[in-house]
Amino acid sequence: MTRRVHPLISLNPYQGNWVIKVRVTNKGNLRTYKNARGEGCVFNVELTDEDGTQIQATMFNEAAKKFYPMFELGKVYFVSKGSLRIANKQFKTVQNDYEMTLNENAVVEEAEGETIIPQVQFNFVKIDQLGSYVNGRELIDIVGVVQSVSPTLSVRRKRDDETIPKRDIVVADDSGKTVSVSLWNDLATTTGQELMDMVDSSPIVAIKSLRVSDFQGVSLSTVGKSTLLVNPDLPEAQNLKSWYDSEGKGTSMAPIGADMGVARAGGLRSMYSDRVFLSHITSDPNMGQEKPVFFSLNAIISHIKPDQNMWYRACKTCNKKVTEAVEGGYWCEGCNKNDAECSLRYIMVIKVSDPTGEAWVSVFNEHAERIIGCSADELDRIRREEGDDSYILKLKEATWVPHLFRVSVAQHEYMNERRQRTTVRTEAPVDYAAESKYLLEEIAKLTAC
Repeated sequence: MTRRVHPLISLNPYQGNWVIKVRVTNKGNLRTYKNARGEGCVFNVELTDEDGTQIQATMFNEAAKKFYPMFELGKVYFVSKGSLRIANKQFKTVQNDYEMTLNENAVVEEAEGETIIPQVQFNFVKIDQLGSYVNGRELIDIVGVVQSVSPTLSVRRKRDDETIPKRDIVVADDSGKTVSVSLWNDLATTTGQELMDMVDSSPIVAIKSLRVSDFQGVSLSTVGKSTLLVNPDLPEAQNLKSWYDSEGKGTSMAPIGADMGVARAGGLRSMYSDRVFLSHITSDPNMGQEKPVFFSLNAIISHIKPDQNMWYRACKTCNKKVTEAVEGGYWCEGCNKNDAECSLRYIMVIKVSDPTGEAWVSVFNEHAERIIGCSADELDRIRREEGDDSYILKLKEATWVPHLFRVSVAQHEYMNERRQRTTVRTEAPVDYAAESKYLLEEIAKLTAC
């Protein structure tokens, strides 16, 4: 049957009848909602035509129930009798000025044998470049080699008390960094199990639409519209596989969280980019509202409160928080196992000062170890065996010492109140030769004006 097919770029809200031929390049979950008008369900798909133009189509209630089983990821369909409206920028997921709504009267027919329309389009971000996306609205895509896969956990969601499945995987790429990715719902139970069964063969995964957060430095999480492909037929995946087989397998990988936000190509020089005084941060309480911003500081540690909770009990395998088990030992939900021992990891706040003021900043384990001069386990031993005086002395030895810091500034909600949080992402001792060179360059800029 011959039919006139309209390109997506030609559609607008005022157009009459149209037929499009599109591939489903992303399919969200069927979700329930509750608002002032009642309860219902909704799901959306991203559709791509042969020109590569994309549009998001949303279905509610009866239409959602009707079309959810019909739309299959990767297949091509003829779609007609839908409506268009101006896209809501807040929830916009594709580059199109319009978004589509399909009600139960829309027509969706599979177009078998169509291969011209492109598959899922990716815009990959290297793992060592994830720092600038932390807690931002932008979703990112990655391609990586699976290093480990955890068992499935059941997590209770706060907003509706519903229990949903979760599984964590660790992936690496040729930047020499690893990152933890949390898979939720069907991706945890189906694709996650597939990855667990084949993890020994180091499969390659391409994941589209991941949220970047600052949990344990930096981590990734799938959302309802995320797509995961295992061993995809993509040039980036093939190149990564070749690198891993030839040299990556023997390379020592480090978690991205240890150096988040720092450009490694510039080495220590990155500690001088975006250099500001503390007053630049503290004078703007709304800083970091849209997404985290990064700065470099030269500051002195002026106080470390000895009575704060300076560490947490962590799993020796995955570093996540553990709880004391009833039968003894420590239970880790991440690894789904009980261990006889755990380790302590720093999570503390310190006060830093410079000529313009002072501020409290959060510090995590690796950086805190360098600041204090020992591990959290060792500091705990000093407190228990040598007493509070030795413990406090150890903290005082770390104060009034200058450091170079790379920090992120972001907004976090606490007790229903938005607050600014400054977090140390990288720390280094002051290199006075490099510092003098930097100051001379800044003076030269001033005298040149």
